[in-house]
Amino acid sequence: MKKITFSKEEKAAIVARLQRYFADELDQSIGALPAEFLLDFFTAEIGPYYYNQGLRDAHAALVSKMEDFGEAIYLLEKEPAKG
Repeated sequence: MKKITFSKEEKAAIVARLQRYFADELDQSIGALPAEFLLDFFTAEIGPYYYNQGLRDAHAALVSKMEDFGEAIYLLEKEPAKG
């Protein structure tokens, strides 16, 4: 599997959200470096679960649309003339 990566901007935004979460929900301060380490851990250890679920969701959506497409094609069929 390809490694999950984020741009510098995305990583900075996620780190800021982690820091806010720790401050708001846990009443603890967490520095940028520990937040980055936590993000790296979540990305490597937990990220694949979310990634794989996203793939399953995308596959289910594609299959559903393909079934709709198949039905639309079926509805376009013409009855041959009798006789």
